[in-house]
Amino acid sequence: MKIIFCLFAFLPLNTMAQSVNEDDEDDEDEIVVTDDKGNEEVIEFPEAMTYDLDSLLNLYMARTYLDEGGDCNMRDVNPVYSKEDYIDRLSRMPTIMEMAYNDVVQKFIDRYSGRLRHSISYMLGASNFYMPIFEEALEAYQLPLELKYLPIIESALNPLAVSRVGATGLWQFMLPTGKQYGLQVNSLVDERRDPVKASYAAAHYLSDLYKIFGDWNLVIAAYNCGPENINKAIHRANGEKDYWQIYPYLPKETRGYVPAFIAANYIMTYYSQHNICPMTTRLPAKTDTVMVSKNVHLEQVAEVVGINIDLLRSLNPMYRRDIVPGATAPSPIRLPQTEMARFIDLEDSVYNHKSDELLARRTEVEVRDDVPTYYHKSKRYSRGKRGRAWRSSRARRGGSSVTVRRGQTLSEIAKRNGTTVAKLKRLNGIRGSNIRAGKKLRVR
Repeated sequence: MKIIFCLFAFLPLNTMAQSVNEDDEDDEDEIVVTDDKGNEEVIEFPEAMTYDLDSLLNLYMARTYLDEGGDCNMRDVNPVYSKEDYIDRLSRMPTIMEMAYNDVVQKFIDRYSGRLRHSISYMLGASNFYMPIFEEALEAYQLPLELKYLPIIESALNPLAVSRVGATGLWQFMLPTGKQYGLQVNSLVDERRDPVKASYAAAHYLSDLYKIFGDWNLVIAAYNCGPENINKAIHRANGEKDYWQIYPYLPKETRGYVPAFIAANYIMTYYSQHNICPMTTRLPAKTDTVMVSKNVHLEQVAEVVGINIDLLRSLNPMYRRDIVPGATAPSPIRLPQTEMARFIDLEDSVYNHKSDELLARRTEVEVRDDVPTYYHKSKRYSRGKRGRAWRSSRARRGGSSVTVRRGQTLSEIAKRNGTTVAKLKRLNGIRGSNIRAGKKLRVR
């Protein structure tokens, strides 16, 4: 199907340039295209392409270790090149995966090099934190290294990103898929936010998808919308297994997923040709992990060891409420390598520091039973300062009993417990009036 854009016309001369002004740019999150028969198709931008740059720059790693390049003049002028220039650059990238050009890919390149150019500057800087992790995981599964740019379009390199449908972390795992690939998720822990564990899980998932489809374009499309949707699209396209032929049958966002992936690879390679400067990066201190077998709050570690709490959170993003559940299973805490010895020396002090305040959770409780409870027909109530507190008859199950003391009579016991002699006899199968000391009597 031939695609012709109805929204944008490209100038073919590489001597031309576009002045970039975000306020003047198209803010829509969809591309509307028409085919050669005049039918409209809608391609939706991946959600991460709509993220606010300020939210990315407010992340601890960005605030602490990234700066605007002082020696780089990042002019907001985006050169316009010919179609042949883009085709040539894409063909020269050292990739196994197909990096084809068409008008759809061009539209995504323009989005990255235009409106999102400052976000790309951030991601170029942040890539120094994350790309080595991605590459190591991909290498472990012998996958193409160009897949390291998937988190660009998945999360804009935000480890805390959560999509509108609940996909979480750098690799945007949905809950069932994350658990399927070994990522622990519960009320305290979400390993989808752990850059290392999530990267290995993503590599494993991508490897499995390739075994199913044998085509990298279909693999990354399936990563976005699930293999079931890809199989449905193939079926609707009469068995076609070319992404560019089945894309009209895909969800709107997935129609733009492969073009966005190609554009991300392009812009992360040829950013300088578009006057984009990477943010300068100061690499953080080396880190290491220590395993704990008791529950510990990150604030305990921060205050006793003397580590910035925001740094600890950025190093341990998997702990959703700052609680490391070591009592459930031995759990890792990532620390600056320089602080490892200090933590080990002060470990007992860490556990004891403000534990009642930060880890307050009762393990045993007593039920108050010092208020007399009275029985009336199908309900019971207790007398307290505020009068009658009614209870349903279900609460009677199990009843209560007393032990007979020497010299006590049925009449005395009945009076003490708000009942009658007749009821005591009926409850306990007593025929006469004699009772022996030490016997237990049911009173309700």
